[in-house]
Amino acid sequence: MELRRLGSSGLFVSTVTLGSFTFTGGRATRVGSTDLAATERMFDEAVDAGVNLVDTADSYHGGTSEEIVGALLRRRPSPEVLVSSKVGLATGPTANDRGSSRHHVLAAAETSLRRLQRDHIDLYHLHMWDGLTPVVETLSALDVLVRSGKVRYVAVSNFAAWQVVKHVATADALHLPRPVAQQIHYTPHVRDPEFDLLPMAADQGLGTLVWGPLAGGLLSGKYRRDSTTDGGRHATPLGIPPVPDRDRLFDIVDELVAVGRERGVTAAQVALAWTLSRPGVTSLVVGATRREQVGRQPGRRAAGALGRGAGADRAGQSSRAAVPVVAPAHGGAAPDGRGRVTVPGAVRPLSGISASARPPARRSDPSAAAGSGTR
Repeated sequence: MELRRLGSSGLFVSTVTLGSFTFTGGRATRVGSTDLAATERMFDEAVDAGVNLVDTADSYHGGTSEEIVGALLRRRPSPEVLVSSKVGLATGPTANDRGSSRHHVLAAAETSLRRLQRDHIDLYHLHMWDGLTPVVETLSALDVLVRSGKVRYVAVSNFAAWQVVKHVATADALHLPRPVAQQIHYTPHVRDPEFDLLPMAADQGLGTLVWGPLAGGLLSGKYRRDSTTDGGRHATPLGIPPVPDRDRLFDIVDELVAVGRERGVTAAQVALAWTLSRPGVTSLVVGATRREQVGRQPGRRAAGALGRGAGADRAGQSSRAAVPVVAPAHGGAAPDGRGRVTVPGAVRPLSGISASARPPARRSDPSAAAGSGTR
C-alpha cells in the first residue's frame, strides 16, 4: 500500500482509508447492516493490505461506529493504525449538541475518546461548516485539545474553499492549530472540486481525503442504467451523495465498465484509480458492507491499466458527463482554453486526464456563500 504525505504535515497515510460509516453493529440502517464479525474480517483484511488510517465520526449511528472502531483497535492493537474522527453534526436533541462551539468541541472530543478507548485522536475533523460560531472560538477549543495531547492533527470536512481559507488564515494569524487536510466528495462524476477546493488545497498545503469515491456504489458497475439489483444501499433512495443527472452518471458507468473489461480490472477499480491519480488527492475513504468489497481498492494493476494511452483518455472523456452537485460557494479558479485548472506555482494541471475531459461549466449560486443561520 502506497503512503502519501498528508498535506504539508509530517504525517503519512495510506492511499486507501477504511471508512466506518457502514459499521452498524448489525443494526439495520439505510447504508446496510454489517455485524461485528464481518467488520472484524474487513478490518483485518484492510490492515493486512497496508491501510493505516480508519475514519469515523461521532454522529455515525449514534456513536456506534466509534465504539466498533475502538473495539477493533483493542482486539488488534497496532501503533501504526491512525484514527480519524469528526465533530459538528448533531449528536443530541439540544442546540448545544451540535456545531463547533468551544462547549461542544471539548465535550464531544472526550466522548469520542471514551468510545474509541484511546487517549488521543490522530486526525480530528470539523464535520461541517458552522456559520454561527466564531472561527477563533472553534480553533481555540481545538488548541486546548492539541496542547493536551488529545488531538494530534486538525482537519475540516465538507467545507467550501473560502471557509477552509478562513480557518487557515485565522490559525496562521493567531498561532492556533492549522488544518492539515480536508475531506471532500470527488469522483469521475462530481468534479466541481477542481474549480476551487483542489487548487486551494495545493496553494495552502492541505491534503485531501475523498469520501464516497464510488458514490455509494453507483460507480462500481453493480448498478446499470436498465437493470435492477437486489440489495445494496441504492435498493432504496439514500440521497448521499445526491445524483442530479442519473443519465450522465450511467454514461460514465458504461465507460468505466468497458475500460475495466478491456484491461482485466473492475469498474470500481478504474473509478478509484482515476480519482486517486488526480493531483492533490491523498487518500480515498472506502467503505464496505461485505468483506469482498474491501478488495476493490485501486491496486497497481488497476492504476497501471488506467494509465496506458487510450484507457486514460476514455476514462477522462467519460467525465465530460459530470455535473456539479454543489456549486462552488465563492471564488475559485476557472479552466483555461485547454480544460486545465491551474494555481500559482502549480507544477501540474489540476484537471481531467486529457484536455477533452474538462470539468463542467460552473454554475453560480450566491446563496451558497452564506453560512447557515440555524441549527
